[in-house]
Amino acid sequence: MNYLPESAAFKLFEEAKVAAENTYSPYSGFPVGAAVLTKDGKIFCGTNIENASYSVTICAERIALGYAIASGNIQIKAIAIYSNTDSISPCGTCRQFIIEFGNDIVIIFRHEQELIQKTIHELLPFCFSKETMA
Repeated sequence: MNYLPESAAFKLFEEAKVAAENTYSPYSGFPVGAAVLTKDGKIFCGTNIENASYSVTICAERIALGYAIASGNIQIKAIAIYSNTDSISPCGTCRQFIIEFGNDIVIIFRHEQELIQKTIHELLPFCFSKETMA
């Protein structure tokens, strides 16, 4: 697998941790930050933004990816996700959103206090994507 070196994964995870400080999560009290690393080395961060109408809440991963893409950076290498909990990984909606931009994107997250790296395809093996539609 094309995982990041441990030091690079930890650095991206720390960027996601800083992003979580800007969360807008008054309903759940569950701050989440994400940091996207592009293939040319740029980092874009996002945080979850909640809404009283829960269905319009936006996850940190989609905010960070949207920021990267809106800035003209569609070649995504990795995404780190942080929350102040022992375990967090992308929700199903975010997994589907992420895989749109490549099966080999590395996802960095914490599981039982251990920093984990998996490709998005490992997290969503039987995906629905432009590759499966071809």
